[in-house]
Amino acid sequence: MKSISVIIPSYNRARLLPRCLASVIGQNYAPAEIIIVDDGSTDTTEKLVSRCHPEIKLISQKNQGVSAARNAGIRAAKGDWLAFLDSDDTWFPDKLERQVRKIENSSGGCVVHTNELWVRNGVRVNQMRKHRKYGGSIFRHCLPLCVISPSSVMIHRRVFEQVGLFDEAMPVCEDYDLWLRICARMPVLFIDKPLITKYGGHDDQLSNKYWGMDRYRIRAIDKILNEAELEPSDRQAAITALVGKTRIYLNGAKKHGNPIFVPECEKLLAQYANQVAGGPDQPGKIALKTKAGY
Repeated sequence: MKSISVIIPSYNRARLLPRCLASVIGQNYAPAEIIIVDDGSTDTTEKLVSRCHPEIKLISQKNQGVSAARNAGIRAAKGDWLAFLDSDDTWFPDKLERQVRKIENSSGGCVVHTNELWVRNGVRVNQMRKHRKYGGSIFRHCLPLCVISPSSVMIHRRVFEQVGLFDEAMPVCEDYDLWLRICARMPVLFIDKPLITKYGGHDDQLSNKYWGMDRYRIRAIDKILNEAELEPSDRQAAITALVGKTRIYLNGAKKHGNPIFVPECEKLLAQYANQVAGGPDQPGKIALKTKAGY
């Protein structure tokens, strides 16, 4: 039996938690523990969990953001495997069971994620091609945008010992940053079947709060270029992605008269533009061929 800890960060989501929790409690493969990290909620979250689910471990902290909430859950977890679920999402009943089976049939996989269904404002929507998910050595697939959903992933705790926890300095794109750090170092397993439902369209989603989210992706790429020993082709792809995103961000910032992050962007362009394949004036294309199949 795999020992799995489920970690659910939540902030003022008492109205959505019952749906989320029902999907965890209803798993065919029961987790060893469920941890809810209440990140400073001012609604009835604490009362709801204490009254309806006294068996669930509840961690209450002042509001620090989703990264700090997930990290608190990681530190408190007792399981060898950690599965994350945002409080507005749900799992299919066989989600954990299929992931355990995938791990047992692999040769040493430490990360496994799944495909997903999207529901926005109560209506199912189709993912675009750019959101396609992959398994194997997928670092270059992770560069354009986030291609692993936190709610779908299950990770062995030794991965965090190797790459570090979620970056608490990033208010958004913290998952993008973590996937870069993981996928730069190891392949991931993938189940090409929707095993989670992601719900969108509500006002409190983090993606609705921050303008120019690519600036956090740019910072994440710059960080991985400075911290990880990337294969030459992966390093070139990362530089190309960084320069392309930086130019787009600068154009948008100037168009809208928004000076946020502009000096940092200009500094990054001066550092990396000459390293782009095709020359400093050519944005280039990111090679996406893999080496293997809140």
